[in-house]
Amino acid sequence: MELSESLRREIADSSGWVTASSGQGGECLEAKHLSDGRIALRDTEQPDAEPWVIRRAVWDRFVAGAKGGIFDF
Repeated sequence: MELSESLRREIADSSGWVTASSGQGGECLEAKHLSDGRIALRDTEQPDAEPWVIRRAVWDRFVAGAKGGIFDF
């Protein structure tokens, strides 16, 4: 999926990233809601790596699954 230059700048901006953490340090995921409705995801230990950018519907299904326990072991 090709990203516009404006979305690349939006992703590079450090504001707006939300960190999901277990409170144990490291191994955290960050998410940022983008202006076009998609979500950018990145690993906190690799903030300069290209993030995953997913559609809002995919994000919503992921969150619903996580809340429903699909990832519980």
